[in-house]
Amino acid sequence: MERRDAARVRARLQAAVRSFLASRGFEEVETPCLVAAPGMEPHIDAFQARFLPEGGGKGRTLFLHTSPEYAMKRLLAEGLPRIFQIARVFRNGEVSQCHNPEFTMLEFYRAETDYHGIMADLEDLIEHCAREVVGTSQLHRGRGALDLAAPFERCTVSEAFRSSVGIDIGACEGDAARLRAELAAQGLAGSGSDTFDDLFFRAFLERIEPNIGKARPVFLTDWPAPLAALSKVKTSDARFAERFELYAGGLELANGFSELTDAVEQRRRLEEERMLRARLGRNVYPIDERFLAALAHMPDAGGVAVGLDRLLMLLVDAQTIDEVLLFPAKDFLCANPDVNTRSHSPR
Repeated sequence: MERRDAARVRARLQAAVRSFLASRGFEEVETPCLVAAPGMEPHIDAFQARFLPEGGGKGRTLFLHTSPEYAMKRLLAEGLPRIFQIARVFRNGEVSQCHNPEFTMLEFYRAETDYHGIMADLEDLIEHCAREVVGTSQLHRGRGALDLAAPFERCTVSEAFRSSVGIDIGACEGDAARLRAELAAQGLAGSGSDTFDDLFFRAFLERIEPNIGKARPVFLTDWPAPLAALSKVKTSDARFAERFELYAGGLELANGFSELTDAVEQRRRLEEERMLRARLGRNVYPIDERFLAALAHMPDAGGVAVGLDRLLMLLVDAQTIDEVLLFPAKDFLCANPDVNTRSHSPR
């Protein structure tokens, strides 16, 4: 795709997003890219930016945000009930067919709903974008057809692991040793140093992700609670969280959940992630105390992060993210153009 064509189709997609969300009462907001505390996800690294006072004095380390999530939840707590943002976000080291270290994320939140309500919003939004950008919800993706008409299919993580891996992921209860034994019985090896996350995603990426959402988008719901640090757990089964990811045409498009509003529980989970980052040898970031303080005032809500570049890839049948970016990072990252690092989630 030529650069001018990519620019025009990106503009059409963003206009479609804005018109749809405005029609449902969402207000557009803008939050800072430069923050004192980035997200704490164990497998995502933030870019550091050193602040140096112009008149001299002690500097401090700031970060480019990996998501606008913390700031947007503070706005929810201050009484904005339906908000969205089309944000530039930054994740260090992520360069692959579907990853760029700087990319465009749509994030939206709605008060007084849960992940079911957000899934309904999202599937209607994606169908609307398809019709506005390419004129139809019936797409070609590679050699196959892909139907983006709502409603999308739903499948729980437990169902996916039973059918594609042959194990009961719930019975492992977040325990790495149990999961390692179950996977070994299915021919999926793991080392003794692997965490539950490592083992889960090795099986997920090998057996589940390549085959999900080929002809119809699929919401993969109800993730193991240890893999959803910002989500409410299910009241019916605390082993699982009210989290979903959306897959379509071989791409992971979105990650969302029913938002956790318990500040004490949220602090505990963030501290656990800090310890995991330390064990993995990654930078340990400060906790965002203003975000935690806001949770006491935050209503029940659902939220989602959508990779807009990946959605655009889907709509124009692009095979790499470089095809839909005006200035992909590989243009100037010359040291190792074949680097293929990734994190699991766009959120």
